[in-house]
Amino acid sequence: MLRRAAVLAVVTAALAVVAGAVIVVVGLTRSSPAPPVCRVVGDALVFEIGLEEAANATTIAAVVAREGLPPRALTVALATAFQESNLRNLDYGDRDSVGLFQQRPSQGWGNRADLLRPEFATTAFLRELRRVEGWQSMRVTEAAQAVQRSAGPEAYAKWEARSRVLAAALTGPPRGRFACRPGARDGGSSAEGFGGLRRALGVADPNGSFPRERAWIVADWLVGHAASTGVTEVTVDGRRWRGDLEWERIGPPAADAGAVPVRFRVGD
Repeated sequence: MLRRAAVLAVVTAALAVVAGAVIVVVGLTRSSPAPPVCRVVGDALVFEIGLEEAANATTIAAVVAREGLPPRALTVALATAFQESNLRNLDYGDRDSVGLFQQRPSQGWGNRADLLRPEFATTAFLRELRRVEGWQSMRVTEAAQAVQRSAGPEAYAKWEARSRVLAAALTGPPRGRFACRPGARDGGSSAEGFGGLRRALGVADPNGSFPRERAWIVADWLVGHAASTGVTEVTVDGRRWRGDLEWERIGPPAADAGAVPVRFRVGD
């Protein structure tokens, strides 16, 4: 009898340990925050990119819009930046190459400090792209190579599909195919962050009304830079983003395509 009681005690204790472990695991699973990431949705391709890459992609899109260039220019620029830096603003590279496009001060692209500003680097890239005769009808990798003069002229081709989908998501239609889950704010100041939009697109106040295409460029920029600006909500054209990987429909699109309001919130 005593032996049976001892066995039951051991079994009971073991079950208690297992139950406790399950509770701890479940608790940890429930309390673990979802990782920060951005999602790009295409008809046949859906993929995720990091917050830095997303911020730089929306900056490139804003500069392309400011320069009045078509979505194909955005595709070429994105494919180039994916290949050269994986869409990261690198402060190092081959020899004196720096930035999104790995441009070299010694080759006349600009000084190092300027090339480390994504808005400046993108403007410089597009300036040279415009000088390439027939770039609009070239293969993406050929247009990129004509600007970059890389040792691997076909290297940009592997990024074409991804760049096309990302460019389409950022220029539409349809819209609402780019969204981010920024997680905790990274500590940057809102004033500094919104200055980037002014430099990229020439928009001093994102809270305003714009032609539909520009309104969405502003909205996507706000989403892409939410981690650095503290933006937690963006509303545009009958849709709303609230810090997750989708836009919710909250009403019909704006009645006036020439004056689409953009509204956003910083903080809770």
